[in-house]
Amino acid sequence: MHKTVEQVTRRIIERSKESRTAYLEQIKEAAGKSPKGPFRKQLPSSNLAHDLAGCPSCRTALLDDKAPNIGIISSYNDVVSAHQPLGGYPDLIKAAVAEAGGNAQVAGGVPACVTVSPRENRAWT
Repeated sequence: MHKTVEQVTRRIIERSKESRTAYLEQIKEAAGKSPKGPFRKQLPSSNLAHDLAGCPSCRTALLDDKAPNIGIISSYNDVVSAHQPLGGYPDLIKAAVAEAGGNAQVAGGVPACVTVSPRENRAWT
């Protein structure tokens, strides 16, 4: 590895030790290794109702302490990627998670953004 990359990596590791430890602790709790159970079991009833409303077909599984609920976060969008090279991935992920006994939902993404304006593209004028 290049010397500069090694130095930057070491600084990042050192600088993030405390926050990474806290993050890993949150992940452990979210994974159900907490004596309190999965995080969704700690939600107030109104919040849990919203969580369950998002996936009517998986309500029973979400109420189960053992069934994982996986959030899919993606920066892919159909507007910018008109040929849709990754359009089917969420369905593949959902199917694989369901086969393993869990549930997966697209939980977040980024807004579509086209950076070329008509003024910058002579073909549009």
